[in-house]
Order: sequence, then structure tokens, then C-alpha cells
Amino acid sequence: MKGIILAGGLGTRLMPLTQIKNKHSFLIYDKPMIFYPLSILMLMNIREILIISDKKTVVDYKKLLGNGKDLGIRILYKTQNKPKGIVEAFKIGNSFLKNSKKNVLILGDNFFYGSDLQNVFPSVLDKNQGCSIFLCPVKNPYAFGNVIFNKKNKIINLKEKMKNNKNNLAITGLYFFDEQVVKFAKKVSFSKRGELEITDLLKLYLKQKKINYKILGRGYLWYDMGTIESINEVNNIVENIQNRQGTAVGNIHEVSYLKKFINKNKLKSLIQNYNSPYFDYIKQKYF
Repeated sequence: MKGIILAGGLGTRLMPLTQIKNKHSFLIYDKPMIFYPLSILMLMNIREILIISDKKTVVDYKKLLGNGKDLGIRILYKTQNKPKGIVEAFKIGNSFLKNSKKNVLILGDNFFYGSDLQNVFPSVLDKNQGCSIFLCPVKNPYAFGNVIFNKKNKIINLKEKMKNNKNNLAITGLYFFDEQVVKFAKKVSFSKRGELEITDLLKLYLKQKKINYKILGRGYLWYDMGTIESINEVNNIVENIQNRQGTAVGNIHEVSYLKKFINKNKLKSLIQNYNSPYFDYIKQKYF
């Protein structure tokens, strides 16, 4: 079971900030953006993870996360020279995914929150045969990938940014695939937008009737942190949850400890020399 975080892209919606810094390094309340998708993979007990980003940012992530040993996981890195679409992640990660029957791709700017996600995601992954996607109701579904259902609520088509869809469900940036994903990814051609579209990969699974979905409805939050507005909203959400409930969101050190990837002595050694809200939370809660 392996996971990929795709943290590349140009971040054009966040210019001029992204002219000097990859958006996945942006601070989201008290931690870098990439901590949030990384924590989601860890909650699914995925301990072999590939991070794909541009050359400069890969260097930064190696300084930030290293090889993952301190978190009880294994992190590898690959460079994406030029963003060519989500499906390119499987071409870049071809050797990494070799012999893995369960594979997860999460986009580096995606934020998920819900009290039961640590059970929902692993349950869907465990049962996955073919491909599984997660859908979330949004006000502007035309800004994302969309699905079309038949009368029996079965997916019959997938398209990018449909303006006249009959539902308000967006395809989120979390995808579960079987061992065929690399083979299928090689069959995807560039779209009119010049990208290897994730919807085209999903359609190959649809043709085999091997695509499943789960709707993240009431009680769950999902954001694509690709705009100033969404980043500000997530900042406020994380701040409110952490300050009101005293529960951290996306704290990879806490997740590592709770999943028993590392023990209490290891956790203490990692945080004892730091004084920041991120690490103070762990000190106050566990020591």
C-alpha cells in the first residue's frame, strides 16, 4: 500500500506569491500546507509515500521532512519538471508503485476534515477494487471535475468543469487505485487543455465498471486550497477547531504517535527543543 502526494503545479491562481514559492509550502495556520494531505495518508496507515514537486521545492521538502524516518514512515521524492496534469504523477511514480496493489493519490493542496475520516478512508481503501473516488457537495461544481449519474445513482460519465450538471458534487483530490493504474495512465492522451486529465484515467476504470464513489456530505469538509479565498477559509477553520476544541488538525507528529509509528520517547526527543504553537500543543497534551 503506497501513497503519492502531487505537490507541483504553477499556482497561477495565487500569483504573485507563487512566483517565489510553491503554494504547498504556504503556511496554513500553524503548519505547512503539505502537512494536511500527508497526515491523511498517515491516517490510512500508509507508510511508503512519494512526494512529487518541482526541483526547488523538493529540496525544501527534504529539509522539512527528510526521509520520513523520524515519523516512522518512508518518504521518497521525485521531480516534476513541468506540470502536465494529475495523471503524470503515475508516470513519474512508475517505479515507486511497482508491485503495489493498493495505491492512493492525494493532491498537495487538498484539505479534508471530519471526525470519522480516520475510519471512512481506510474502510473504502480496504474494500477498493479498481478505483474509488470521493465526491463533495460545493456551491461551484463547475470549477472542478464532475460526475454524471443514471437513475440508479451509478456513474455513467465524468467530465471536467461541466457548467450544466444536474448535481452539485465535485470530484475531490483523493483517489484510490488498484495495481492497473500505471498501465491505464500510459493510455491517457493529452487533452485540449494540454494536460493528462484525471477524468480520462477514471473513464478507463468506468469502462471496466470498476469505479466506486463515496459522497462526503454533512459533517465533512473539503477544500481545494488553490485560491486566496479558500486558503483564508481553511486558515480560519483550523484556527477555530484547534483553539476551541483543543484538537490539532494535520499535526503529522501527533498522527505518527497515535498510529504507533513512533513511541513516546521518540516523540519527546523530536519536539523537546522547539517552542512553537505546533510543538507546544503536543507537549501540553502528551507530556
